[in-house]
Amino acid sequence: MFYKTDVLIIGSGIAGLYSAIKISEFADVVLVTKKEKSESNTNYAQGGIASVLDPNDTFANHIKDTLIAGAGLCDEKSVEILVKEGPGKINELIDIGTGFTLKDGKLDLVREGGHSFNRIVHAKDLTGKEVERALIEKASKSPNIRIIENTLAIDLITEHNVTGLKHLPISSRHCWGAYVLENESGHVIKVTSRATILATGGIGQVYYHTTNPPIATGDGFAMAYRAGAKMGNMEFIQFHPTSFYDPNPKSKSSHSFLISEAVRGFGGILRNSSGEAFMEKYDVRKELAPRDIVARAIDTEMKKRGDEYVFLDVTHKHKAEIIDHFPHIHANCLNKGIDITNEFIPVVPAAHYICGGVCVDEFSRSSLTGLYAVGEVSMTGVHGANRLASNSLLEALVFAQRAADDIKKNIKDFPVCHEEIPDWDDSGTLSADEKVLITHGVRELKQLMSDYVGIVRSNLRLEFASRRINLLYHEIEEFYKITKVFDSLIELRNLVTSGYLIVKSALLRKESRGLHYTLDYPTPDDSKTPEDTLIQNTYQKS
Repeated sequence: MFYKTDVLIIGSGIAGLYSAIKISEFADVVLVTKKEKSESNTNYAQGGIASVLDPNDTFANHIKDTLIAGAGLCDEKSVEILVKEGPGKINELIDIGTGFTLKDGKLDLVREGGHSFNRIVHAKDLTGKEVERALIEKASKSPNIRIIENTLAIDLITEHNVTGLKHLPISSRHCWGAYVLENESGHVIKVTSRATILATGGIGQVYYHTTNPPIATGDGFAMAYRAGAKMGNMEFIQFHPTSFYDPNPKSKSSHSFLISEAVRGFGGILRNSSGEAFMEKYDVRKELAPRDIVARAIDTEMKKRGDEYVFLDVTHKHKAEIIDHFPHIHANCLNKGIDITNEFIPVVPAAHYICGGVCVDEFSRSSLTGLYAVGEVSMTGVHGANRLASNSLLEALVFAQRAADDIKKNIKDFPVCHEEIPDWDDSGTLSADEKVLITHGVRELKQLMSDYVGIVRSNLRLEFASRRINLLYHEIEEFYKITKVFDSLIELRNLVTSGYLIVKSALLRKESRGLHYTLDYPTPDDSKTPEDTLIQNTYQKS
């Protein structure tokens, strides 16, 4: 079976759905998503979307706040694009039917860490879910969008898949779609397209504690790297300072419930196990410092005291106000036995967002002709070394629009493959009867990354991680080559490749900057430029 379409989109979060809606106005779209269409990192985004909507706020303020958080590595042109095109995207979401929270008839703008003004639009504490709902409803009405659920992309189709073109250099590669696995049937489908958009989301499942859903296995990063796309800044992993720590070991999972940044913006106080408010020891902005500073402060307090978590306290606020602002958080914590109106919330940092990814320009174009990347999988340069809170959903919208605009302009000029693109060939492979290798591999990778490539790093830890992950990388590749593909094998392969890239990037950076903090280089090297941070190495399947 195969599909032929104008544009293939991989992923159904805010970036993928918004891209599909925009492109459907002038072309046919096939959107493949590995679970149900509503399952994505977007769906778990609680805080909101940052944009200049208050007449007292300015574009200059938002730009300045973003650049400060990015620790000198933001692309200023991309930041300016993000900020100036942002308000229009918020208004468009409202027009589509997104129900943002209002106060006195106007958008209820709140403040989060690193922001100098109240500029976060939200839908209570379930912003991502509400945006996703509105976009799905809009996309479902378009006859030009075909959404195929429960399909997992395996690899991008480029010259390296075509017998007569394999000899061509990576620098001249094109992307012509992807091979995707139908989870239910086990069949691999070929989807060919003039343009392909990666909107695959994050990478959080590389770590034990993550706010990301189970689907966040780094698929887009790994596929792009294997296809030869340039990657950058993979070392910058944002650990959300406050994910819920479940004291019940029987209910622990790799997905940690997020306690939104907005809770600290609301006045939440971080306390150690003695009840002491500790943030003033680390930053004058206290709880409203950027996430990297707050996460390191929590990590330090935990290690000094031998604790597994700290507390977030909102008990000094009125009960009705707490429940009104955070109904979802209140209900989820109550379900775990914690009433946040009169009890402290146990929290721990968890992998939340990656600031690096597939290197793209201001129109979301990757180094492969015909391949675009939008949302968390991309590196636009907006976030630099640390993402400012609530800039992520805005980035997804702004640069999805730009990808759509560029595809509309150039779609008729994209070169087609004049050679026959082969169907998927798994002849000579065996069905896996050793799935223990998968569960063990995932467990080993998570332990390795959490212990040695976490919030605080060192050369020794990274070198140990590098040696072990290289071995794991080659073991999984060999297993992959002799085995019929299935979902958990594909995901493990992508997780290991993503972990490999994170470690590789971290070893290249001989300084502490933003989200990358190493004991061997505790201060930033301000002589570095954004160009110094790109990984130009490429990987090609043999």
